Amino acid sequence: MKNRRVRPLTEQQPLASWFSAWTAAFPFLGPFVEPAENGTALKSAGTKSAGARQAEAKQVEETAAGKGVDGWQTPAFPNPFNLPNPFQDAFDYGVDAMQRWVLFLDVLRRRGDQFMDHADKGKPPVLTFPYEVVMEGRKLKRPCNYMLLHILPDPAVGTDPAKRPFVIVDPRAGHGPGIGGFKPDSQIGTALRAGHPCYFIGFHPEPEPGQTLADVGEAEAFFIEHVGKLHDNAGGKPCVIGNCQAGWAVMALSAVRPDLMGPIIIAGSPLSYWAGVKGRNPMRYLGGLYGGAWLAALASDLGNGRFDGAHLVGNFEKLDPANTYWKKAYNLYAHIDTEADRYLEFEKWWSGFFLMNGEEIEAITDELFVGNKMTSGGIVRNGRRLDLRNIRSPILVFASFGDNITPPQQALGWILDVYSDVEDIRAHEQTIVYNLHHDIGHLGIFVSGRVARKETSEFVENIDFIDLLPPGLYEMILQPKDPKVPGADLVAGDYVTRFEPRTLDDIRGLGGNTPEDDRRFAAVARISDINKGLYATFARPSIQATVNEPFAEWLRMMNPARSQYYLFSHLNPFMAPVGPMADWVREHRRPVSPDNPYLSAQNRVSDEIVQGLDRWRDARDGAVERLFMGLYNAPLLQALVGLAAPGEDARPPHVRDEAFEALVEKRMAEIMGRVEEGGMREALFRVLIHARRGEGALDERAFQMLRKIREEHPGTQHLSVDAVRAVFREQVFLMLMDEDTAMSALPKLLHGEKERKEVMALAERVLEASGPLTPDQRARLRQVDALLHNKEERIEAEREPPLRVLPGAGGASLAKAASDISRADAPPRAMGTAKAK
Repeated sequence: MKNRRVRPLTEQQPLASWFSAWTAAFPFLGPFVEPAENGTALKSAGTKSAGARQAEAKQVEETAAGKGVDGWQTPAFPNPFNLPNPFQDAFDYGVDAMQRWVLFLDVLRRRGDQFMDHADKGKPPVLTFPYEVVMEGRKLKRPCNYMLLHILPDPAVGTDPAKRPFVIVDPRAGHGPGIGGFKPDSQIGTALRAGHPCYFIGFHPEPEPGQTLADVGEAEAFFIEHVGKLHDNAGGKPCVIGNCQAGWAVMALSAVRPDLMGPIIIAGSPLSYWAGVKGRNPMRYLGGLYGGAWLAALASDLGNGRFDGAHLVGNFEKLDPANTYWKKAYNLYAHIDTEADRYLEFEKWWSGFFLMNGEEIEAITDELFVGNKMTSGGIVRNGRRLDLRNIRSPILVFASFGDNITPPQQALGWILDVYSDVEDIRAHEQTIVYNLHHDIGHLGIFVSGRVARKETSEFVENIDFIDLLPPGLYEMILQPKDPKVPGADLVAGDYVTRFEPRTLDDIRGLGGNTPEDDRRFAAVARISDINKGLYATFARPSIQATVNEPFAEWLRMMNPARSQYYLFSHLNPFMAPVGPMADWVREHRRPVSPDNPYLSAQNRVSDEIVQGLDRWRDARDGAVERLFMGLYNAPLLQALVGLAAPGEDARPPHVRDEAFEALVEKRMAEIMGRVEEGGMREALFRVLIHARRGEGALDERAFQMLRKIREEHPGTQHLSVDAVRAVFREQVFLMLMDEDTAMSALPKLLHGEKERKEVMALAERVLEASGPLTPDQRARLRQVDALLHNKEERIEAEREPPLRVLPGAGGASLAKAASDISRADAPPRAMGTAKAK
């Protein structure tokens, strides 16, 4: 009995299979669980040959696949009835969890090293497409840190020189450039696949000394103008996309330089900063609770005159604590085998913190975030007042109800601030289109592949159609394409796009502020000015005299948004073993079965954590809103800061611009003087406008048919979209002002029976592209045919007086036909044969 050999634990069943699986999953534990040949000494790590380790790993893989009997999925205890084995499930889950932790820590380590490597390279744009630098803003007369990049297309595909170029402007909102193109399915990728030349306006990590927003605006204008010159033979002016905070910059630039760009797309861009819905948009209250914009000045002074973009990123993360503190990390942990590359790709952009000059961030907070001066004409630069009504480019606004940074009210509320009604929009020759997503979040607007393949793709495909839309307000509706519907072959994408006329009541229907809410925010703006004046007088001089660049750099390094990356990097000696351990784990990875009960319990615990954090967020946001409402609703406070008596609107009223009215009247008179000028093109447009007066939505199929007709006729192939747009808009205004006169002059535009027949045939062809002709359309076409052939028959209908631009009407009577082209109840009007005056 004394000489009896005691079997080591690793040779005893059922523990033998357990130790075998553990050492296969974590070979570095081998020395602690595998006995030496004499059963007493421990093996040293790494003494097994490579072949032995591979054979052992292969054995465990086979047993995990059900091919073996001594290892991974073999029950630890006899189970003749094949019942659930909690011990085996627990073991499988434990091995998987330990492996996931090692791989999770390794991804964090790689993230930290990537953060420092990206910074060492100068934080270049995180674009997935190759590019070349075309122009450097640092070399301009008024230098700034912006740059113009040309996105290089695939040589095998190329781009179409006849198509208008796209210019994507990325936001400088804390992160670096690249959000518009760091995935194949992105704004840049979509435009390139459609054959459009693409350019990108990005920026360097640090601003130039003394750089201001005006300098940035001049640089962007210079870049866009340069792109236009490079593609002066293209089908139209550059389409400019402004993402997030770049949207208001593009709008301001277009208001100052109306002739610079073609259609504008602003995605997730706030323009009306006070707007929102109670209980849903708490971020707009923070300025009031912080006492206004003085904190931005303090942060800039502590940064030695430069503002750290990490502060903006931190504010963004606080909006969704569940995602910041749990969901993002847990999603990586739970999908560690497939999520690592996507996570690192996103973190490369997310962690690229950029700086701004103090003057820039203070102007943004004073004039936009707190002051809300963009839409009220309160911004003045070089003696010129910024007025969004000066914009002549069509504007496409893309917003989402799931966006808690830029809700639809902030993206569209500026329309209510700037225009009194839709007639006012038309009087300013403005075309505004909006599209609302139901649930995508703020970042998803730019990075979601689903959005890129649907909404962004349709924006790009229909950009020329948007450029030709008559002035007014429209909602862009996307419907899945049915191959059986008429004209389906004319639609390139998977959706048929139509543009529904809307009024300002539709914008108001989205929700927004009451006059009392506006008074509260106006009080915040007044208090912000007071607090900033106090800070500038009594605190700023001493702080600026104390802070130097080493101290400012130390503060930036200690910011939690940055320090987390240094903590989980090779700089931390405790992270040194993580890399080799992760290599071992990847070589011997044993993921748990998806139906493991412990894994299901883990997911349920995660869901409970998320729900708890969401409840805490809702309680916090509710408290913030109640505090804001109670504090700034006090009549005494409002009176002390100089607001008018309760009941009076805090927003500036719409003021008549008599000079503009005179200019509009003069322009309309000039257009009416050309009523008998033109040819087949002008005649076709008048016939189409007349025939569609009873139709509501405008369909892209009709436009695609017009494009097809243009390509078929040699005399019109050379016309650019801008040239066609100018002709079409003039015909629209003629029909709006005096349809009788415009239609009576129609025979003077056509010469001979051949042209008359061709125009009528083309009109039917365009109208039938969207479906069979309606009875109303047939009646109107018969009316036009009778006019062209000088027949005596008439289609009697109630006559409406011609539209005139009336002095003192604010130019609005220009578009008294707001419903004439789209009003369903407008009958065909009888047209006389009298000559045009």
